[in-house]
Amino acid sequence: MTRTGSDLMTIVHLDINGREHELSLDPRVTLLDALREHLCLTGTKKGCDQGQCGACTVHVDGERVLSCLTLAAQAEGRKITTIEGLAAENGDLHPVQAAFLEHDAFQCGYCTPGQIMSAVACIREGHAGSDDEIREYMAGNLCRCGAYPHIVAAVREAAEASR
Repeated sequence: MTRTGSDLMTIVHLDINGREHELSLDPRVTLLDALREHLCLTGTKKGCDQGQCGACTVHVDGERVLSCLTLAAQAEGRKITTIEGLAAENGDLHPVQAAFLEHDAFQCGYCTPGQIMSAVACIREGHAGSDDEIREYMAGNLCRCGAYPHIVAAVREAAEASR
């Protein structure tokens, strides 16, 4: 991270979905705003903007992160994965994405990217052994439409398929 002239902008290098990006940002810009407003990666949603709904969940070095509470500069030098980076290069959906479609685990779809990113991490962390465990480890992601039973079923299926 380096500062540019008197405008107090910061040069931030971000590795997002396997691609390097160099951005000149105000040091206070969140990772969420850098993704959406500066890189046009709009799959990550801005929900509450207070870290309470999980709609902005991305992975930073494989860990779930609420991008609305993370400064873009904090992610420099780390690998960031957004919902746009989950599918395979050939366009095949990630198994969790496919399971969400199969189980109709979305209604309005607004929370879906954050739900999917949390589900991928939940499975990778080994917290998908039972429906109760899935509910507990997905509790930080809210769905206003109430698709929770379908979300749990999708996570369970994807977890079983990954074993």
